[in-house]
Amino acid sequence: MATPEPPLLTMSGITKSFPGVRALDGVDLEVRSGEVHCLLGQNGAGKSTLIKVLAGAHQPDEGEIIWCGAPVTLRSPIAAMRLGIATIYQELDLVDGLSVAENVFLGHEPTTAGFVVRGGRARAATAGLLRRLGHAEIDPGRPVADLSAAQRQIVSMARALSHDVRLIVMDEPSAALDPDETANLFRIVADLTAAGVAVVYISHRLEEIRRIGHRVTVLKDGRAVAGGLPAADTPTRDIVAMMTGRNVEYLFPAPRPDAGAPAARPVLAVEGLARDGEFAPLDLELRPGEIVGLAGLVGSGRSEILETVYGARRPTAGRVLVDGRPLRRGSVRAAVRAGIGLAPEERKAQGLLMLESVTRNVSVSSLARFSRAGWLDRTAERAAARRATRELSLRPDDPDVRIRTLSGGNQQKAVLARWLLRGCRVLLLDEPTRGVDVGARAELYAVIRRLADDGLAVLLVSSEVPEVLGLADRVLVLREGRVVRTAPARELDEHRVLDLVMEGSPTP
Repeated sequence: MATPEPPLLTMSGITKSFPGVRALDGVDLEVRSGEVHCLLGQNGAGKSTLIKVLAGAHQPDEGEIIWCGAPVTLRSPIAAMRLGIATIYQELDLVDGLSVAENVFLGHEPTTAGFVVRGGRARAATAGLLRRLGHAEIDPGRPVADLSAAQRQIVSMARALSHDVRLIVMDEPSAALDPDETANLFRIVADLTAAGVAVVYISHRLEEIRRIGHRVTVLKDGRAVAGGLPAADTPTRDIVAMMTGRNVEYLFPAPRPDAGAPAARPVLAVEGLARDGEFAPLDLELRPGEIVGLAGLVGSGRSEILETVYGARRPTAGRVLVDGRPLRRGSVRAAVRAGIGLAPEERKAQGLLMLESVTRNVSVSSLARFSRAGWLDRTAERAAARRATRELSLRPDDPDVRIRTLSGGNQQKAVLARWLLRGCRVLLLDEPTRGVDVGARAELYAVIRRLADDGLAVLLVSSEVPEVLGLADRVLVLREGRVVRTAPARELDEHRVLDLVMEGSPTP
């Protein structure tokens, strides 16, 4: 009986921590020559950190990497590349000011007698690589800045193949490709594996895993919850269950039975709203007391929709109406005056004045009401801020304390208090519990539901599908900028939503 060939790559017990975050916690990964090994997991599962360790961009805190049967230390991307490990990141790292050929051979230009040879030799070699990739039409002398997203992806692949590569990591390689280009990508992957090259393939699209994958490793919260599963024989529901297993309890308040009743007149209407390259035309109505959730992966357009409604991004089509009156396109001032408020995803960078007091953070959008003959009435400002924060049970109950000293949950309450003080009627929430501990989450959920019960209309975005389903009355599921399902939250479950965002197609 033949002895099985040893793995090309073995990563054992890989651990990596950043300040306050344990990104990888003892992860194992084994990759064989000539296979497509699919690496799956939700956003934040640790996929990016793991491939950066493999690429030499991060150094692991613990663990061992075995390459071709021998332990190695990948101290830099150059060290990884010299071993034959190439990485094609989702955010392509090409130099716009250089030509295709210059990008392909950047850092390892062809040489003769120790001198770098520019021009014809590099262009000829690049042309050969592009023909191998099925894109002979790309001119090696053309500036990369002039290429489409799909062509830039091909150039990145050519750069990887310009080395003596034995393993290629592809991070969401089909994200910018149309169906024909994706089919060509799969042909390239098949050719590579037939020649013995290993491919680590990362994708949110489970249908792709079925088509080209051999084995699957699933990451969850920085750990490998499954390794080496057969891609063709492992049920999608099992993969989704492994990706989404929860270690925290979500405690949601019960919604009002009549929340967002159709008889209520919409306070917010979105008609054909779109931004080229971010999200397709969208229609949406939001009624007083209703919470509508947007569920989708990063890049699905969910945050961009909120920012466009708020006026921080200018739409390329469509309009936003409050009480039937259209708002000026791309104007935050118009949105705020109409009663729209935004609690942004990056709370500390975009939503708070970190060196200021709670009072100033709460009053900053309403300072005009405290102006007296050109002077700011600080006593009135402080009293109003205190009333708003007490309504949300912000702790400590001290309007003079610096906002940076508060916990994440209380900082978020300060953002909400700002819009309460402003008299906001439509509240846009982007990742409302990010950076908030488990206990404070339940308290924030209760606050959001109470605000809706008092008549506030809420449009919610969250990476946590249980959070969307637990808070929202109605859910819009997004995939690649398009709504693929609209339904009452009670008609959906976490598995169904994830199936839709990964494999769904638009439905009425």
